[in-house]
Amino acid sequence: MSAEPRINDRIRVPEVRLVGPSGEQVGIVPLAKALELAQEYDLDLVEVAANARPPVCKLMDYGKFKYESAMKAREARKNQAHTVIKEMKLRPKIDPHDYDTKKGHVVRFLKQGDKVKITIMFRGREQSRPELGYRLLQRLAEDVQDLGFIESNPKQDGRNMIMVLGPHKKKTEAMAEAREAQAARKAERQGDAHHDVDADDATDDVADASADDAAVEAPADAG
Repeated sequence: MSAEPRINDRIRVPEVRLVGPSGEQVGIVPLAKALELAQEYDLDLVEVAANARPPVCKLMDYGKFKYESAMKAREARKNQAHTVIKEMKLRPKIDPHDYDTKKGHVVRFLKQGDKVKITIMFRGREQSRPELGYRLLQRLAEDVQDLGFIESNPKQDGRNMIMVLGPHKKKTEAMAEAREAQAARKAERQGDAHHDVDADDATDDVADASADDAAVEAPADAG
């Protein structure tokens, strides 16, 4: 079944509840009268509530309405924030440098408004020491507590231990802050470029003034 509403002569009912171009209630009128008004206004008669009794129809420019609706839907999709789950894998006996690197990635993901699935991978005899993985996950959660929280507590999954961190900021907020930061950086670059141009102009002015002073102070040729 088509999602398109019925318009004009495709409407097949004896009467309709008519809404005018500005949203005013005209009332229940015969279909022929509604079509006649549509022609007078050079608009379309559009069925906006087919299940009502009688159906509700509105006078509008249907082509313009479809275009504006499509643009709104496109803008909504553009601004829609999809929650992304990033994954970071660690070993129970990770060295300090690698830990700091991994933690940096987790910080970046949380700042972007993404969830992070932390996986501790056990190998060999490490599987008999699950407390090592648990302590590591707790340490990481504490290190990033300003940016995220434990959404799913650590749990054993075969050879792995898994924890999920959720961001304090919503994805939409993170995206808005990123756009603002980008705009600020752009404005700063433009300001620096303008400053460089002014500095060059000032240097040229000083050079010109020095040349003029030299010309005035130079002794006249005695001939």
